[in-house]
Amino acid sequence: MTEAPKPLEGTPLIAPSSTDHSLYDMLVEACRTVYDPEIPVNIYDLGLIYTIEINEQNEVCIIMSLTAPGCPVAGEMPGWVMEAAELVAGVKQVHVNLVWEPPWGMDMMSDEARLELGFM
Repeated sequence: MTEAPKPLEGTPLIAPSSTDHSLYDMLVEACRTVYDPEIPVNIYDLGLIYTIEINEQNEVCIIMSLTAPGCPVAGEMPGWVMEAAELVAGVKQVHVNLVWEPPWGMDMMSDEARLELGFM
């Protein structure tokens, strides 16, 4: 069995989002409607949405993580994200990939999330 090639040095651990696409801001807002039931901050501001990639056909791939692998809603949350993103006008198709690398950390939260949770 061959090993997977190691990423090149300098390759980002989180792929860049399609921030210049016209649907990007609406998809971010859609992600902000999804909450972990145990945390009063949306998953986007928690830093759980790693990448929002949108191709020329308006097909969307969202790469996300969870605060912990044992999260009680691990099986449901990607579906919630997909449902929210599918509601954005113009989106043709949505795929949500749940990843554990890089692991989520509190440093990924927005300042608003840190303030809401009392970390600032």
